[in-house]
Amino acid sequence: MPQNHPPESIAAPAVLAEERRLHKDLGFWALTAIGFSNILGSGWLFAALYAAQTAGPAALLSWIAAGVLCALIALVMVELGATRPEGGGTVRWPLYASGRLVGTMIGWSVLLSVGGTAAEISAIMQYAAHYLPGLYNGGTLSASGLAVAVALSVVLTACNWFAVRIFARLNNLISVFKVVVPILTIVALFLSGTHSGRLTDHGGFAPYGYAACLTALAGGGIVYSVNGFQAPLDFSGEARNPRRNVPAAVLTGIGLAVLVYLGLQLAFLYTVPESLLGHGWKGVDFESPFGQLALVLNLHWLATLLYADAVVSPGGSAYVGVAIDARHTYALAKNGLLPRFFMRIHPWSGVARRALLLNLAVIVVFMLPFGGWQDIVSVMGDMYLLIYAASAVAVAAFRAHDRERGVARAEGQVPGVRWIAPVSFVVASEFVYWSGWHDLRLALPFVLVGAVLFLLQRREDGGAPLGEELRHGAWLVFHLAALTVLSWLGTFGGSGRLPAPYDTVTVGVLALAVFLWAVRSGAQHLRTSQLSAASP
Repeated sequence: MPQNHPPESIAAPAVLAEERRLHKDLGFWALTAIGFSNILGSGWLFAALYAAQTAGPAALLSWIAAGVLCALIALVMVELGATRPEGGGTVRWPLYASGRLVGTMIGWSVLLSVGGTAAEISAIMQYAAHYLPGLYNGGTLSASGLAVAVALSVVLTACNWFAVRIFARLNNLISVFKVVVPILTIVALFLSGTHSGRLTDHGGFAPYGYAACLTALAGGGIVYSVNGFQAPLDFSGEARNPRRNVPAAVLTGIGLAVLVYLGLQLAFLYTVPESLLGHGWKGVDFESPFGQLALVLNLHWLATLLYADAVVSPGGSAYVGVAIDARHTYALAKNGLLPRFFMRIHPWSGVARRALLLNLAVIVVFMLPFGGWQDIVSVMGDMYLLIYAASAVAVAAFRAHDRERGVARAEGQVPGVRWIAPVSFVVASEFVYWSGWHDLRLALPFVLVGAVLFLLQRREDGGAPLGEELRHGAWLVFHLAALTVLSWLGTFGGSGRLPAPYDTVTVGVLALAVFLWAVRSGAQHLRTSQLSAASP
């Protein structure tokens, strides 16, 4: 297969030497378990309630839409993982395709997204407060809760300290438990007795209008719940036969997770007691939805199991998250955003231990009482969506560059990606917009800090001219700024000056135009990089 990586990856023997130390021990089931475990975290314990409050029974459509749209985005990332398997690939691909400005901004987003793991650990503390009330105080971790959370972070880091094979085996055991408990919950709730007409009573199938299905994608926690499907791609550098196993594992993980979430949503809709629906679905309020619902239905054994799983499920996601964050940090060091010190792979274990220690420090910082669990995960979701959007640009730019050079179709390319990539970019941009002004006013300026970081850390030795780098990456800066302004003008928590549905249509048109601009800039960057490499 022709080499599609930029010259910098070829000219860095230290990078390649460290890459060869990664152990290729992961097969299809191990990769599927990693993806499924990363998806099924704390979201399944809450999303059915929040989605029902937001959209009523029409939330079922939101789950289906999220699954279909995430599959489209996944197909883009699958091609990248299959044709360019590399540890921390989601960080490396935007750098290869769009240059250092985009690579730095996306890398900065990934570094900030370590807070997602901190949110899972914080959720464990919140659930554990059912047994140890002193862990939480006024919605934030108490001093003792913070100490326990830090200790748990250290334990999760220690579990990832050894060979990836040990990590995979332990994750497989956790994943089995995480599959069994939600399925058992679905079966037990349905067997306890259902109420007929739930999909049409209490205001009808869509009591708050079908537009509420869009709000439920972000506000109901659905996007966050399905998020994480890209996990097997970050392990593609450690996978056996990645061209076959990585795509199958990603799509299987999404399919299994959506089926479980649909079952949980239906179980919730059909078993909530009539007495709680006096004010419609918006009036249903539980602090611990399935646990309290089980107690109301006198399923005390299920409630006990659910409170235990409320620690295990987020714990499993945090466990995988620690591993993924280490691979992202390893890739950031390869990108030059972090010192090469953090790129070091331990020769015996094949693990980036220094990256693990850096992420442990970042996780601890995010757990300080600056905000609640919901505040963290909403901002983190937007950052992941931006990574997906950058991946869609990367795959299209690589293909455009290959067409320019007359390169034949490479093994591992996904049929239909030529149209899937722009759709994925537009979808990711819409998801970011639908998350609302309350979240975007924090998330997007945070990401724009990455542009300042690019200017501060840029080196003149051997790099492209500054003007050229800015030209190739300007599309991302413009897109983030435009989304921020449109969010303020729009109807998803904004001022409403741009009414619905024109706000969503405007975002879609803008995203498509930016995508075409980004692909053209990416192809030019790849062409320039190749010419530079060919020059004497």
